[in-house]
Amino acid sequence: MAKRLSSEVANVARMYPERIVQFGGGNFLRGFVDWVVDILNEETDFCSGIALVKATPGSYEDLDAQDCLFTTYLHGVRDGNFIEETRLINSVNRSVYPYQDFAVYLELARQDPIRFIFSNTTESGIVFSEDDKLDDEPPASFPAKLARLLYERYTHFEAAPEKGCIIIPTELIEDNATRLREIILQYARLWGLDAGFGDWIMQRNMFCNTLVDRIIPGYPEADAERIFAGLGYEDRLLVAGETYHSWIIEAPRRLLDEFPVNQTRTPLNVRIVDDAAPYRTIKVRLLNGAHSSMVPIGLLLGIESVREAMEHDALGPFIKGLLDEEVIPSVTEAPRAELDAFARDVFDRFRNPHIHHRLLTISLNSSSKVKERIVPSILGYLEGRGELPARLVLALAAFIRLYKGEWGGEMIPLNDDPGVLDWFHEQWSRADSHDDLAETVLASRALWERDLSQIPGLVDRVSENLRAIEAGRLLALL
Repeated sequence: MAKRLSSEVANVARMYPERIVQFGGGNFLRGFVDWVVDILNEETDFCSGIALVKATPGSYEDLDAQDCLFTTYLHGVRDGNFIEETRLINSVNRSVYPYQDFAVYLELARQDPIRFIFSNTTESGIVFSEDDKLDDEPPASFPAKLARLLYERYTHFEAAPEKGCIIIPTELIEDNATRLREIILQYARLWGLDAGFGDWIMQRNMFCNTLVDRIIPGYPEADAERIFAGLGYEDRLLVAGETYHSWIIEAPRRLLDEFPVNQTRTPLNVRIVDDAAPYRTIKVRLLNGAHSSMVPIGLLLGIESVREAMEHDALGPFIKGLLDEEVIPSVTEAPRAELDAFARDVFDRFRNPHIHHRLLTISLNSSSKVKERIVPSILGYLEGRGELPARLVLALAAFIRLYKGEWGGEMIPLNDDPGVLDWFHEQWSRADSHDDLAETVLASRALWERDLSQIPGLVDRVSENLRAIEAGRLLALL
């Protein structure tokens, strides 16, 4: 059996100067952010080690046992060919545990070279809690922990302008850094900190909104032994992910002077932009829109995964046509060539044979996803072309049918707000016809934040699709 990964087994002795504090050590951060840092360290003069903070109680036992080393295993489809690659990640120096030794945690703030702060504490991590106190060791929430760390740095260095940090969160919420900064300022007020701290936060720290994209399933159980044989060691933190990655960072161009993602030999799809909003629109409308369109149709057809949907004789071409002929023409935030290139990447990712992305998993909270991912494309297409997009309207109708909650005499295990599911059940139970149902659902401002029933022809088209789906003619509509 291969020996377990360690600095001795891997013959790794170098440790980079500690310039990064990272909150969280889950699959995404290790398989994306730490991978980027490792490439920067190897190929540029970035030369930055990571102090990895455990933002919740507990420890990173396996990481510590491996001297903070781990391996990424990336795979994907590129130009129709399957590729795979491994990389030993040597960018993490050590783990820091605020719940076990708060003094060591605060000491990070007093380290002169610290410059960057990365985080991924899930979408629910960037929250404010009035229960967090300045003298908690540590405060419970991530923003409160960060506020305490930054205040320690502010006081220790006597508000020195050059000791501010570059804060780059990767949590999947809109304007994540702006929201994080607002919460830190809330804690400053709650804790009665001097006004100079708030000024230092605003003027001497760079908070960068981000949009990140890479599917990282985690430990590749089925392929692990084969990969270990090739590596020559066993790695319990082996993290699998797709080769595709995108990191949009909203920041001044001068960030490249310190975070030189444009200077690597390994191509990094990391962009420093003035405004991340257009990129968010592209991702939500194309990638997420394709997901949310295929989910209800695929589930009603008995299809389990994204890859199976793309390989389906009818649904695969339907989704490609939906993006190429309806979604892309509805998006005005980028040139057609750029949107086409993004769509090609989307299709390659969807066909990745090593990622089993279940449609039922993607269906989580579909009511809000359809509102954000499908409806804007319908409206944009209507505005630009003066007619309704047939495929997107069918996806909308299939969503309404899916939320009846049963199909073929069996219950569908939907996962959404209970109030939303109860409302749909009530509408299906009380509607006298598909016309009535379509009008009631489309008129719901609670669902759509507008009355969609007022769009000329939409009620009729949706009700026609509902009748056809109920009659077993869904496949014929594709």
